[in-house]
Amino acid sequence: MSAGKTQNELHSLKAEIKRLRKSLSELTPPLPALLRRRGFKIYKKEPSADLLIPEGRFVDTYYRFLTKYSFRLFLRDVIKHQERFTTRDVSRYATQGRTMDYIESLLGIGLIKKTEDADTYCLKKRLVRSFGPTLEWFVSEVFKREFSVEAIWGIKFKRPVVGGDYDLIAKIDGSILDMEIKSSPPKQIYPNEITAFCTRVFDLKPEITIFFMDTELRMKDKIVPMFEDELRRRSSDDISAFFGVARGTRKLPRVQRIEKELFHIEDKIFIINAADSIVHNIETVLTRFFRRSRE
Repeated sequence: MSAGKTQNELHSLKAEIKRLRKSLSELTPPLPALLRRRGFKIYKKEPSADLLIPEGRFVDTYYRFLTKYSFRLFLRDVIKHQERFTTRDVSRYATQGRTMDYIESLLGIGLIKKTEDADTYCLKKRLVRSFGPTLEWFVSEVFKREFSVEAIWGIKFKRPVVGGDYDLIAKIDGSILDMEIKSSPPKQIYPNEITAFCTRVFDLKPEITIFFMDTELRMKDKIVPMFEDELRRRSSDDISAFFGVARGTRKLPRVQRIEKELFHIEDKIFIINAADSIVHNIETVLTRFFRRSRE
């Protein structure tokens, strides 16, 4: 069989999988209904205050830009210098030429404008406090566009004990996926954030959990040890309830490598970064989860 024919068949199979998932999604209850069955009623979702996206006709183009790690780093610097910036201010992670291309792109889709000063620019929408909401929106679009699943971001629930925000929740073939989305590098993540994340996860009890950092830096050096420490601190009741092990079991779940900087804990919690691509890494997680769940 020729390489071209094999590639065409792969594209056909992926299209068929998307079609089947869409059909299955329409046959299962919507995500808010699945959450309510677990005692989670959505209070707020998808806040727009700090969301940085263009008008509708430019959204597809913007989505394609956001798939590039260098563009996301560039956009963080644009937000950081949103009142006034030059090419030099936002070119830490790309060449001057690539940065100028990105600036022209943002001008074209109407997110920035030139100022009265020569060769300086500013955001049209101000003040945008962080890149976080835009990153959450983008990852939700990845789930919708690439995997044909229902996804919401920036969710708040009214819970009597466990509070906090859930960055992204998706419905995949009737299962609930919860994803923590960090735009900060590993050095800016602290143990209390891992504790809060695990507390929310153990409360919701999703079938799939992803802790994602938008970085190409190593996860093994700091993030993985913090998860290992958190598992040691957790009560045996927490561990048994979430991971489905017998109460009183002394053997703790282990953090294990899948590939490169992608890790899993008992195929329930996945720890990933953005190296290679966000789409590839999410696909790796989903493939592993659904294959293991059917073994």
